[in-house]
Amino acid sequence: MDNKISSPHLSRQAYVYLRQSTPYQVESNRESTERQYALAERALSLGWDKSQIQILDGDLGKSGKTTSGREDFHKLMAAVSLGEVGAVLALEASRLSRSQAD
Repeated sequence: MDNKISSPHLSRQAYVYLRQSTPYQVESNRESTERQYALAERALSLGWDKSQIQILDGDLGKSGKTTSGREDFHKLMAAVSLGEVGAVLALEASRLSRSQAD
């Protein structure tokens, strides 16, 4: 186990957040999508049980310009706000949102 990940982290859910900005990117950049799904394996290797890993892929093909219509983003932010999240795994933090307000 990584020394930065402790029991309190592992007692909560690990969220894997997948996103690409357009349907074209999803279709033409399949390697990126596969790399994002592979983050679930990384969570396993860090100590989370498979049942504790939530994959959020409903925002694939949606722009990060706004959070409107990005239900998985809202689900993730709610879980973080409620203290239910031990880790968020994503390829780039910019995939969460482009708005500093969000």
